[in-house]
Amino acid sequence: MAMQVILREDVTNLGKSGELVKVKPGYGRNYLIPQGLAVPATKANIAQIEHQKKVIAARNAKLSKDAQGMADRLAAIEVQIERQVGEEDKLFGSVTGRDITEALAEKGVQLDHKKLHMAEPIKTIGYHTVDVKLGQGVTGQLKVVVVPKK
Repeated sequence: MAMQVILREDVTNLGKSGELVKVKPGYGRNYLIPQGLAVPATKANIAQIEHQKKVIAARNAKLSKDAQGMADRLAAIEVQIERQVGEEDKLFGSVTGRDITEALAEKGVQLDHKKLHMAEPIKTIGYHTVDVKLGQGVTGQLKVVVVPKK
């Protein structure tokens, strides 16, 4: 005969956190519950877990919507950065993620420079596209224009 428990943490070869699983009574009573890895599957505990799942799903939906809104907002923005150039339009130095986030801040958009994903700093003048990882699987595109300083 098996007993049902709700996992509070991921348990290898058994299930993920929040899942309702059947285990042997000794394993549940003597190991999972005393270790805090699971709780007995009573009606109250099942209702609480279901409520927590709904709250988490609603929060994730809101975060995803916010991230998509930010991606749309970034797509409409073009950041212009001036830099000193030398022979053959080569930059003195480079344009980094911090430079781009500072230029965005001047336009009223606050963004962490760690969200910008550039293979390497920008070292040429012209138009560049920078990927911005906004979380929840949403990636935005930001247009960056590097122009010579006059």
